[in-house]
Amino acid sequence: MIKIGLIGKTNTGKTTFFNSATLDTAEISNYPFTTKQPNIGNANAITLCVHKEFRIQDNPKNSRCIDGWRFIPVDLVDLPGLIKGAWEGKGLGNQFLSVAAQSDALLHIVDASGSIDVSGKIAEPGTGDPIADIADIEEELVMWYLKLLEGNHDKISRAVNSGIDIINAITDIFRGIGVREEHVRMALQDNNLFGTKFDDFGPQRSKNFCWSLREISKPTLIVANKVDLPSASEAFRRIREQYKDMIVVPSSADAELTLRRAGNRGLINYIAGDERFEIKDQAALNDKQKWALNFIRKDILGEYMRTGVQFAINVAVFKLLRMNAVYPVADANRLADKHGNILPDVYLMKSGSTVGDLARDIHSELAKGLLHAIDIRDGLRLPSNYQLKDRDVISIISASKKK
Repeated sequence: MIKIGLIGKTNTGKTTFFNSATLDTAEISNYPFTTKQPNIGNANAITLCVHKEFRIQDNPKNSRCIDGWRFIPVDLVDLPGLIKGAWEGKGLGNQFLSVAAQSDALLHIVDASGSIDVSGKIAEPGTGDPIADIADIEEELVMWYLKLLEGNHDKISRAVNSGIDIINAITDIFRGIGVREEHVRMALQDNNLFGTKFDDFGPQRSKNFCWSLREISKPTLIVANKVDLPSASEAFRRIREQYKDMIVVPSSADAELTLRRAGNRGLINYIAGDERFEIKDQAALNDKQKWALNFIRKDILGEYMRTGVQFAINVAVFKLLRMNAVYPVADANRLADKHGNILPDVYLMKSGSTVGDLARDIHSELAKGLLHAIDIRDGLRLPSNYQLKDRDVISIISASKKK
């Protein structure tokens, strides 16, 4: 399952974001290191379901379908807040880095209202510096990579000098934090390091390489949280200007949590990520609830279209990680599995994945006997190396098993 990590300083709203996406009850407070252990919960990537296109009613098994939208589970991890020196083990740095290593993508939660100081403590709104906060965390991540590279300098050097390709030598050091050969190759290329001896990288080129490797191996978007506070709008504009090469999503995790909880209590009709909600019965709301919902409708949805929580997760999955939603079925006529469940499963497959990759994800035996697949829409026979596309509905034909 895809794992998305929430990073940032303390008191930026990471845990509120986590709770609003998972409807969990992780502790929320305003003192440093409230999150002492990583909180792990199930959120969802949401995409338009294919069942309406085929004019059938589905009954999903590995996901949910609500009002024509397919909710695909992903793991969301609320990581302990970082402070300066985390890469050296300060604060909860070592714990943070060990968990962040397993994340496929990162959401960098920043307090856009400037309500925290440099150490992450609560401050007067507008007095903090969100731009500097982002830079601090990004620096910590890069120093973590640099520590790994420099700490294993002799090992990499010996491997390269013995004839091992530099890509393989460096990948072996970083493999434990999810770095692949293609990541190292791209980082070397970005810094024009092909042809340069590893021993000749030097401090600056080594750090530049680690900047690239971190960005490539842990794709990240910035969540400008707390945009519901008056001091946030100008900071949000500055964040977008300063970080033009990154995706910046405005967010009010507090508003999303309010809407999700109101929906669960039956007070409103609301689907995560929607641009609107419907109050079921005005008379059932007290004055405080009415004020909160009116504020969300006018100042958040009216200004930013959405709360940003679900949108950030969707962007991470479908844009940063470039995932495609693919629907395998066993019965090509009924679009069902062998038990008769209609469009039962949806798999998130990375762009470039093939029919063979999907077969392996479903079951190793299915892949062993793989013959070809059938495109449900046009009946075309697809070879095992066919690259899957978003919303593909296919039936895999295997000598050992059919799906």
